[in-house]
Amino acid sequence: MTHPHASDRLEGPQRSSPSARRTARSSPGSDAVWLLFALGSIVVLIRAYVAPVLTQEAVLAWATIFVAICVQALPFLVFGVALSAAITAFVPARTWQRLLPRNGAAAVPVAGIAGAVLPGCECASVPVAGGLMARGVAPAAALTFLLAAPAINPIVMVATAVAFPGQPGMVAARFGASLLVAVLAGWAWLRFGKAEWIRIPAPPAHDSGKWDAYRQAARHDLMHAGGFLIVGAIAAATINVAVPAAWVNAVAGIPWASVLVLAVLAVLMSICSEADAFVAASLTSFSPTAKLAFLVVGPMVDLKLIAMQTGFFGRDFALRFVPLTFVLAVAVSSAFGALFL
Repeated sequence: MTHPHASDRLEGPQRSSPSARRTARSSPGSDAVWLLFALGSIVVLIRAYVAPVLTQEAVLAWATIFVAICVQALPFLVFGVALSAAITAFVPARTWQRLLPRNGAAAVPVAGIAGAVLPGCECASVPVAGGLMARGVAPAAALTFLLAAPAINPIVMVATAVAFPGQPGMVAARFGASLLVAVLAGWAWLRFGKAEWIRIPAPPAHDSGKWDAYRQAARHDLMHAGGFLIVGAIAAATINVAVPAAWVNAVAGIPWASVLVLAVLAVLMSICSEADAFVAASLTSFSPTAKLAFLVVGPMVDLKLIAMQTGFFGRDFALRFVPLTFVLAVAVSSAFGALFL
């Protein structure tokens, strides 16, 4: 017998699909028109109100800083994205499940070390951690890997050494502080986390071709990370040129305020971890401890990570894990900066 509402369920999508298709076809064009209009309005406003107060020296300084950050960071960004996509596409998630100890407390630091030797950016770490959970890895261990992989992998460490030449202490402090934060966050979730606070993704029904997965992952990560790099470079150049030096010096001269300001700035700028060291190095008015806080917080807590974690693991998870990670990152980086920098 046919259910009385079966035809409604079958015919409803068919009746609405033509208009939905027309809307889908027209949306990109409409969005592009509005985007061009908004950009044009911004250009007009800048030309009318901002340009008259800018000097040629300020414009040249801004362009020099922006180009320098992008040129220095781009090779590390491309290399990191390529390796991250290769790991995502060619290394089965069950490999990590076999490598991790069954004991949760022991699996957490092992997962942190695994993140230290495997290159990957923030965009890749969230889906990889979700895949590990879906295949039976303890959430605490997967979350430790999520935090450690983009923060202390070899590409990030080399980029940090290049951005801070002659300052090996900054490289060592970033590595130690970030690894400690990842392990402490994993242990805290193991001890206090509840199953109802996290939504574990379902395992995939089937896998696409490896090379196709590699191309998709590399294209996705490069587009997103490259965009965030440009935004970060713009913000850093603007801070260096547009913000009055007296304001920067006033904040930079207060130890606790400078640490909090750069920690919050790392969250808002959402720079890829392969490139954030170059931005931090350009903030010359701030102390090494404040720069360390920027480097530790950024790969673990930023706007794109918060959105991705909410989408993968649920809002209840993000509301608890994000503040936990931020507080640990600020506290540990402040301690490492006071002791070693």
